[in-house]
Amino acid sequence: MKRLFLRLVGVLVVFAMAAAGGFAWWAHQPLGLTTSPIEVVIKPNSGVLSVGRQIQRGGVGMDPRLFQILVRITGHGPDLKAGGYQFETGATPLDVIGKLARGEVTHYVVTVIEGWEFRKMRAVVDANPALKHDTVGMSDADLMHAIGAAESAPEGLFFPDTYLFARGSSDIELYKHAYRAMQRRLNEAWNARAPDLPYKTPYEALVMASIVEKETGQAAERPMIAAVFVNRLRKNMMLQTDPTVIYGLGEQFDGNLRKRDLLTDTPYNTYTRTGLPPTPIALPSLASLAAATTPAPSDALYFVARGDGSSHFSNSLPEHNRAVDKYQRGKP
Repeated sequence: MKRLFLRLVGVLVVFAMAAAGGFAWWAHQPLGLTTSPIEVVIKPNSGVLSVGRQIQRGGVGMDPRLFQILVRITGHGPDLKAGGYQFETGATPLDVIGKLARGEVTHYVVTVIEGWEFRKMRAVVDANPALKHDTVGMSDADLMHAIGAAESAPEGLFFPDTYLFARGSSDIELYKHAYRAMQRRLNEAWNARAPDLPYKTPYEALVMASIVEKETGQAAERPMIAAVFVNRLRKNMMLQTDPTVIYGLGEQFDGNLRKRDLLTDTPYNTYTRTGLPPTPIALPSLASLAAATTPAPSDALYFVARGDGSSHFSNSLPEHNRAVDKYQRGKP
């Protein structure tokens, strides 16, 4: 048994050495690129495995898990930096990791997240040290004028995405890019809209999309959430959606929505006013734009959270009240 054990240990040692040798050989071999040169964007706050996947999706032929292992071996996990990187034919896995660790970007990035309010986007842009901050001291209306927008209120008008820019670029150019991206996406959604929607303009569809964005717990439910609000608009029912009330409260909201808040009238309180609020309440995603312009075919007028991130939809108030008892009050 002792000899067998020693032989087994020996085999495992040989196998481990061979695997280590093969891995070291791979780390020094040129990677396959779909084109050359190729540019890959690494988003901020990405984990190591996520960075590996972004590199692979960008056209660099490297398995994300092998990338993750090599990063751990080299100790560069905390050093990988976001930005736009260019890789050329002949680049090895070690070359890729070294460039990411040194931050040898060709372009910098700002990532705007769907569901953010514009003030959050502006704070993130203002904090980026690679941008030239020409909008410092501007009001929101002044900023909108500076980018050539027809609107004076910025909420909802910037498309959430990852934007590349060269060091020293003006933040005005970044805002222009994001604004034009939203105009393009909104027009595409509007042109593909379902018939007989209760919107008069693309801007009203944008307002609806922002509400859908803030109300949706699960991505697949966006079209049904939109259907509920569209049906309520058609019947001249109040939308009664908490996110609009919270938006209307602004900095007064402390994280706890109270009954008195629902009764306090503001232009955004959809418990006291019928119709859509005057502006969007957030930056909606492409999926929310699509849901607002092509809602699900449904007669639902109500929905309530089940507690697991999903919602129960009801066509009538009695059915809705039973769902509230079940999912919110714990009654059988």
